[in-house]
Amino acid sequence: MKIKFTYQNSLEYIYATVSLMIIFCLLSLIEVFKNFEIQLFAYKVVNDFFTGILIGLVFFPLYLILKYIKNSFGIIVIKMLFSIIVIIQLALIGYSLTTHVNLGADLVGYSYDDIYHTVTSSVSISFTLFLPFIVIVLLYLGLNWLFHLFGHKINPKILLIVVFFFGSLNLIARSNKPASLNKLNFLLSDIIRTQNDKAMASEGNLTFKKEFPLEKASENTKDVLAPFFNIHKEKPNVVFIIVEGLGSDFIDDGEYKGFTPYLDSLTTKSLYWENFVSNAGRTFGVLPSLLGSLPLGENGFMEMDPLPKHNSLISILKSNGYTTSYYCGADSNFDRKRSFLEYNGIDNLIDINNFGPEYVVTKKNAAGFSWGYPDSEIFRKTLSELKAKKEPRLDIIMTLSNHEPFEFPSKKVYLEKAQRIIDKKSYFEKNKMSEYKDIFASLLYTDNSIQKFMEAYSKRPDYANTIFVITGDHRLIPIPQKDNLSRFHVPLYIYSPMLKKTAKFKSVSAHTDVTPSLVSFLTNNYKFNKLEKTTWVGQGLDTVKEFRNIHTIPLMRYKGSINDYIYKDYFYSDGSLFKIDENFNINETDDDMMETITASFNDYKKLNVYLTTKNKITNVATSFIKPTYAFTPEQHALIKKLTKGLDPDHIFFVARDLAFKKEREKARLLCNYILNKLPNYGDVRTLKGRTLAWDGDYKNAEIELLEVVNRTPFYVDSYLALMDVYWWSGQNKKAVEIGKKAISNQINDPELAYKLAQAYKRMNNSKDTNKTIDSILKIYPENNNYVTFKKSLKK
Repeated sequence: MKIKFTYQNSLEYIYATVSLMIIFCLLSLIEVFKNFEIQLFAYKVVNDFFTGILIGLVFFPLYLILKYIKNSFGIIVIKMLFSIIVIIQLALIGYSLTTHVNLGADLVGYSYDDIYHTVTSSVSISFTLFLPFIVIVLLYLGLNWLFHLFGHKINPKILLIVVFFFGSLNLIARSNKPASLNKLNFLLSDIIRTQNDKAMASEGNLTFKKEFPLEKASENTKDVLAPFFNIHKEKPNVVFIIVEGLGSDFIDDGEYKGFTPYLDSLTTKSLYWENFVSNAGRTFGVLPSLLGSLPLGENGFMEMDPLPKHNSLISILKSNGYTTSYYCGADSNFDRKRSFLEYNGIDNLIDINNFGPEYVVTKKNAAGFSWGYPDSEIFRKTLSELKAKKEPRLDIIMTLSNHEPFEFPSKKVYLEKAQRIIDKKSYFEKNKMSEYKDIFASLLYTDNSIQKFMEAYSKRPDYANTIFVITGDHRLIPIPQKDNLSRFHVPLYIYSPMLKKTAKFKSVSAHTDVTPSLVSFLTNNYKFNKLEKTTWVGQGLDTVKEFRNIHTIPLMRYKGSINDYIYKDYFYSDGSLFKIDENFNINETDDDMMETITASFNDYKKLNVYLTTKNKITNVATSFIKPTYAFTPEQHALIKKLTKGLDPDHIFFVARDLAFKKEREKARLLCNYILNKLPNYGDVRTLKGRTLAWDGDYKNAEIELLEVVNRTPFYVDSYLALMDVYWWSGQNKKAVEIGKKAISNQINDPELAYKLAQAYKRMNNSKDTNKTIDSILKIYPENNNYVTFKKSLKK
């Protein structure tokens, strides 16, 4: 049926669009209600109307087409689409209220698994979570209904004039401050801007005067640390403590001071940089920047696969006789940290899979999520592992308790301590801080955990020859930040009994400056293999005590978007330029430096693309991970076909499915492909071992599975698989030995005990058979398999 389109019969679309604008404004009012500012709200209303007009114009052709097909179909689809938009807007506001930043291009920079882990750590999935979304859709549809009911009393032309008047104000009275922008508008604009930046950076052939632009003589990085140290004969141990969320706002004389008493005490006992920055606004950027002085890449350096050829503090120290270790309580696969660490030849990688049952994991939140082991357990595990490690050592410790959901041991005690500190604050500070008491309590807990670690370490004989580097990965996100620079403002301590003098520095440096200075210090003062050339992004730490900045520092607020930049005493952010003062506060400026700074920033973006996409960081890298498995051209083609750009986790799922379909050679091919990059991936190696056993190759199955036990001694699946291998191959004595080893590691798995009981029976050891099966029947008396097995012993 053909429809004659008129202004009158399109009123339903106008009503739907205006209803959307009103919902936008209502959500903006809710967003700013707690800290209401009339000017901010006015800007938000103008932006909301402007966004509504854009949405209305974009979807109007679709409405006309659908209306042409069927009269009622057009408005039904539009209401559904606008309802979805309303839901997205509410979700974006919820994200902003939680993180105090707008969600932008980082949405496309994270994998689904990363997003899932981050969301479930912050919110609890329940009906109450979804209730606001249901209410807002009903409210939107209700507004539509009211317009249809009473719209005839409103002059449509006046309605349109009002809408376009408020929308057009955006062109003459707009604010670029993220807080004033419509959340949906910001999300889409930021994604588009980021894609344009990438396209701009990739324009042309991206050639430079030098094939490897970062290469320079190692002598160019001055040894600025030696004057502060007593140099010993032996190479010093180096310990990095990377503290989750440790922003400078919480240290020393920061805005939220008082909750890190131990770290505050170190500011006068260390080399302390108070105007120091991280190169990324989230954890994904800290390891490459701090330990490698590496470029940021498109979505973070560690997201690249394969990683460009590079050197790092890990590989350099390892090649000079250091034992290198990494300790964290979470899964090191998150943010692809494991890939980076293993590329650089880390000797010992201790994460959530290596702790053992004597350590207590962080309590799960209402959604059933836990990041892993809390900070006190991470430090306890580190100290236990250090006993067996030879010197000299590089030890990298990453904490995690200062992260949503802010769960940690003895929380009630630390909440009470936090409350006592808050009670001593002024009325204004008390009112501002009370809402975040659990976060301040977590800071107290982490600070105390660091103190206990340092006190325990001080009793070790090697303490006198150890250098500690302490910094934050970024500033805590859930507490409001005063400006965009605050997100990156973190402290840096270099503390050591070897220090002959301490100092506080107001000069600006960044994470990318740490490794250049440490490498220069070590190679100039100890028996190290001399580096002919370096390829650092940073220039090295500035040890001038007065405020200044000699660096250009690119900042990646989140994956996928490099939109912040420090140039001398200027800070460029989201298209605006600010002047940085000696207290690291910023004020917007309109002087004539904008063109110079944007040109410098664009040059960095082009360099970043060139270095990472063309593998032009260095041509001389120390790589300790040699591919164990070589592939034929035919195998490479098959791998490419089967993986289709999947990450290692999803490739594992493909391999597992192939194994279940009895395509075991293909499954092992994919396992070998993953293990070339991630030799410590226990699930993958166990799957490979199982497929070998299924094919009757018990000898090689045993080799693979024992390797898993050696690398991850608390991983139960490898023990279960080995028990099966020994059963099928008639090696009952070995089955008993591996079962006992699992129990000695306190792996209390009933299936493992059941397999051990079966092994005892096959060896005619009735005493241990009965003892073992009885122990699991006490806990699982209704299990049919266990009951049947017990009955069989009586025959």
